[in-house]
Amino acid sequence: MIYLTLFWEFAKVGIFCVGGGYASMPLIQAAVVDTYRWMSLGEFVDIFTISQMTPGPIGINAATFAGMKIAGIPGAVCATVGFCTPSLILGIVLANLFFKYGDIGPIRGILNGLRPAVVALIAAAGISFVVLALWNEETLPEDLTTIDPLGVIILLVALVAVRRKIGVIKLLAATGAAGLVLGIIQQNLLG
Repeated sequence: MIYLTLFWEFAKVGIFCVGGGYASMPLIQAAVVDTYRWMSLGEFVDIFTISQMTPGPIGINAATFAGMKIAGIPGAVCATVGFCTPSLILGIVLANLFFKYGDIGPIRGILNGLRPAVVALIAAAGISFVVLALWNEETLPEDLTTIDPLGVIILLVALVAVRRKIGVIKLLAATGAAGLVLGIIQQNLLG
């Protein structure tokens, strides 16, 4: 039953994932964290991070990693196939329509209407990731002064690196190493 559920949930993500792999993140988060509680937000962010570091589309990587975490290798296969199946079918149908009829005004209109919604979904997921990175909690705490200074430093350094167009793998490797070193220093100072 879990395999069928994984296939169906990731197929739904694949159907509504318009705008690229990053657009799939809030949908996957809603399924695996909010609805089924198969993992915590922290575990999901870890999967999101690993998905960025591995070759291939981030949405497919995230589906594979989430399926693996939830139900092992068969779960990874079911989640990945579920994620890809709608895109494959829709891609074939839309490509056939596009090449047959040329400019498809209504479909372009639909896609133009979906763009702002995709941006809102990505922004909402980004905000929840920032809260987790800075306060180590899944929701914004009442006491905002409990912010993690290590998270602030790494977030600021990462933002500067992104603005300077540092590659994703270099950025993730460097911030992971910085987090390790700063965490050891912080632990030695406190304990």
